Amino acid sequence: MTIHREGYQTIGIAALIFGLLNLVSFTFLSATMTWLAISIFIITLAIFLFLVSFFRIPNRVLTVNSDQIICPADGKVVVIEEIIDTEYFNDKRIQLSVFMSPANVHVNRNPVDGEVVYNKYHKGKYLVAWHPKSSTENERWSVVVKNPHGELLYKQIAGALAKRICNYTSVGKQVKQTEEYGFIKFGSRVDLLLPLTAKIQVQQGEAVKGGVTVLASW
Repeated sequence: MTIHREGYQTIGIAALIFGLLNLVSFTFLSATMTWLAISIFIITLAIFLFLVSFFRIPNRVLTVNSDQIICPADGKVVVIEEIIDTEYFNDKRIQLSVFMSPANVHVNRNPVDGEVVYNKYHKGKYLVAWHPKSSTENERWSVVVKNPHGELLYKQIAGALAKRICNYTSVGKQVKQTEEYGFIKFGSRVDLLLPLTAKIQVQQGEAVKGGVTVLASW
């Protein structure tokens, strides 16, 4: 396991606060209010360990297959439905959404190989990530990748807690399947807009792993 670069500053600040707070706590409280000093230590340690865990990148064997669409994020499949896309395709697509809780790994990986032909950041609200309107009203970052199979749109969507979406793609860039393309801080969701001919290989409510689980085939 390694720590994502987006977490270095946050973890560093958290470690400094953890150390200073407990230094003060044990200096002034340990003699007269030992229980309070210990409680502060346990609570702050739990918060610090949560932050470290949030930015983790676990070691895993990734799935690479050009005929398949691989899950871009850890989490749970919360939506599989036919929708009309108004952002890019302007036609019917299958929307497949993966919700990431704060406990999930938050690295985002490209579901397919290809060339980035569309890349757009949208300002927006911070509705809870499972809200039906979060796909179109929340802060989000959309990417479309084109390859011999066709075009695939996938978007990072901020949740109620997420306030920063990191995206490392740009128009014209060649991306590789399962390669890291972004990160969302503190709870979020990823939507994929698949062609109607795609063969879905997961079910709603299923737990999935980024870079590993096959969501669909072309």
